[in-house]
Amino acid sequence: MLLSVFMLALRSVRRNLLRSFLTILGIVIGVAAVITMVTLGNGATQAIKTQISSLGTNLLMVNPGQRGPGGGGGGGGVPQFTEADAVVIQSEIGGVAAVAPQGRSSVNVIANGRNWPSTVYGSTNAWFITGNWKLASGRVFDPDEQTAGAAVCVIGETVRRELYAGSIGLTGLGEQLRIKQFSCTVVGILAAKGQGGMGDQDDLVLLPLHTLQRRVTGSLKVSTLMVSMEDGRDSGPLKASLRDLLRERRKLAESDDDNFNIFDTQQLAETLASTTKVMTTLLGAVAAVSLLVGGIGIMNIMLVSVTERTREIGLRLAIGALEREVLLQFLIEAVVLSALGGIIGIIIAAMASYVLSMVMNIPFIFDVTTNMMSFLFSAGIGVLFGYFPARRAAQMDPIEALRHE
Repeated sequence: MLLSVFMLALRSVRRNLLRSFLTILGIVIGVAAVITMVTLGNGATQAIKTQISSLGTNLLMVNPGQRGPGGGGGGGGVPQFTEADAVVIQSEIGGVAAVAPQGRSSVNVIANGRNWPSTVYGSTNAWFITGNWKLASGRVFDPDEQTAGAAVCVIGETVRRELYAGSIGLTGLGEQLRIKQFSCTVVGILAAKGQGGMGDQDDLVLLPLHTLQRRVTGSLKVSTLMVSMEDGRDSGPLKASLRDLLRERRKLAESDDDNFNIFDTQQLAETLASTTKVMTTLLGAVAAVSLLVGGIGIMNIMLVSVTERTREIGLRLAIGALEREVLLQFLIEAVVLSALGGIIGIIIAAMASYVLSMVMNIPFIFDVTTNMMSFLFSAGIGVLFGYFPARRAAQMDPIEALRHE
């Protein structure tokens, strides 16, 4: 009986293909919009986590003053850090994997007859650990080179591409690079990281800290301390210990405000991911409103269909069809329409999400749970909004239905 009713429902849907398609259009749009919003939101969340993690592993960035992570200067007479601060943090605070004092300066670098504006950093080999940097080729600095402030450097992929790519026989490694009034030898090339939250992460030149201080900035001060925590460490207690140590070294009284800021990349990633999830949920909820609109459209069309087929219903009831069979027939029609709309919506959403993910340069994350829930919800819409028209059809008086013109 169930199979027979199901075939009757399909036959009725097939008889009015255009009307059936227009009926399910709201469901199609609703399902496609919800899945697309959620998929893009998940991709954006993953992209944010990846970008933040590319800054470093469990990284704390300490800057003078009250500015954010890239501030670097402090200004307003705020005292800078020194290399000794990094040494003390490494030796006195437990749970610290590496500490890299970092200075920076924006200059033009010249090589191979080409000029390129870039950012020159100065640090120790701990910089590679704190920043999660890998070498594509070459080596890091020797201890003697760091101590003596030797004229050697490591360059990012963007600098290599702009200054050396396209020249026959030149890879950048072992070549000379001019920074201000001195030339340095390229001893290493960093593996590319791509774009990050602060721009092109590969557009940089790294010098030994003493080289930057003596030949570029002319100051022994450093603008940032990069503190990498050990895996599994809770950043809260470590940040508190770091704050107390820096306040002591900077001779701040209890009533004095901090003249430095500690930027936790881990907390930033969690905050941004949480914000993105909230926005994704909000957009998904807004898109889900169209599912309700689609459900109302299904109910409206099913009521019209009941009116059009009054004589058919009366005839079926008159020859012995049970009320539940008529109810089931119209209910199945509504569910078939809404489920079909859900399937089409899922297909459209998958294609749209994939294309938009490529355009937005975020990962495409196909969430099976979201797609299944959207399909079941669309089928549920058919049950919810199809029940009233189906019940109305089942409760018709056969005699009155047969008299209907």
